[in-house]
Amino acid sequence: METQNANPTILSISDLPSRLQQKKTAPSALLTGLTPAYVRDPFATGTESASDDESEDDSVVDRIDEQEIYDLIATISDPEHPLTLGELAVINLPHIQITDEPSALTSRVLVELTPTVNHCSLATVIGLGVRVRLEQALPPRFRLDVRIREGTHSTGDQVNKQLNDKERVASALENETLMGVVRKMLETCK
Repeated sequence: METQNANPTILSISDLPSRLQQKKTAPSALLTGLTPAYVRDPFATGTESASDDESEDDSVVDRIDEQEIYDLIATISDPEHPLTLGELAVINLPHIQITDEPSALTSRVLVELTPTVNHCSLATVIGLGVRVRLEQALPPRFRLDVRIREGTHSTGDQVNKQLNDKERVASALENETLMGVVRKMLETCK
């Protein structure tokens, strides 16, 4: 079976499914000066106000949906191109699945990536960038499964094994050169 990739075009930013653009211009948000929690940058190093810390209740479990996951990772830049993963259709909303039951102790996020070409040499780096972004942004109850979509990469099984092996991921995160590439990818995150 020949590997196929139905990813022939570059999408316009305005065509991407996102709540971020809608929420930024919402009149109620402008009037109150409040930013929804999923719009805040989890990588920001600024100080949080005391009222933000006091208003959060750890006993309340916020539901997270596929659109929020998409908004977190679609703005990651591609390591080879001056475009985001959303613009290149590497990340697609229908290829994100969440199992998030309020009664369950853990929840699962599955993100399937579609590389731009079936021999993409940076598929593992892209997957690592997605994993790092989600691990830093999501609560610890989420278990991540980042995969290459079946039939879209010539070595998809090997890439999937690397992306979901805890020891390999931990080793990659200790590599300064690799983490430099991942940090550069995450600079465009909103």
